[in-house]
Amino acid sequence: MIAIVAIGLILTMMGCGKYNSFVEQEGIVENSWSKVQSAYQRRADLIPNLVNTVKGQADYEKGTLEAVVKARASATSTNIDASQLTPENMAQFQQAQGQLASALSRLLVTVEKYPDLKANQAFIELQTQLEGTENRIKVARDNYNDAVTTFNISIRKFPSNFFATVFGFDDKAQFEAQAGSDQAPE
Repeated sequence: MIAIVAIGLILTMMGCGKYNSFVEQEGIVENSWSKVQSAYQRRADLIPNLVNTVKGQADYEKGTLEAVVKARASATSTNIDASQLTPENMAQFQQAQGQLASALSRLLVTVEKYPDLKANQAFIELQTQLEGTENRIKVARDNYNDAVTTFNISIRKFPSNFFATVFGFDDKAQFEAQAGSDQAPE
């Protein structure tokens, strides 16, 4: 009888320890996710200023500007709660952000046609901020993927996987490379 009680007590203590560990790691994943969203929001906040600066100089690029505005609206409307980080939701988020990145790239290529715009100090500053923001996004995504990897490994290890199943902890989705990202841009 004492052995059964001792085993039950040991399992309970292990379960409590594993649960607390999972909660802590999940909190780190959620914090990392919020930093990813913050970095993407910074990019979205810069876009109206960039569009207005370009609009004043490049009157003939209306279609490109409209594509950027539309992509921004789509990207900012695609939000994922940290508790819903499934592969499907992550793919939808990445697709919206990819469309925005593509539209921004087209805009910046179009700017090459306008030497006055390229020399405009406001545009240069916005472009520099946008480049810095893209670097922040990359760092935030890498940190998020690191946190998710740690969490996913911990809930798959034995005997942790037993406790993760009992307590309802599931794998979190990671950022993956966009299709075609292995090809250098022309």
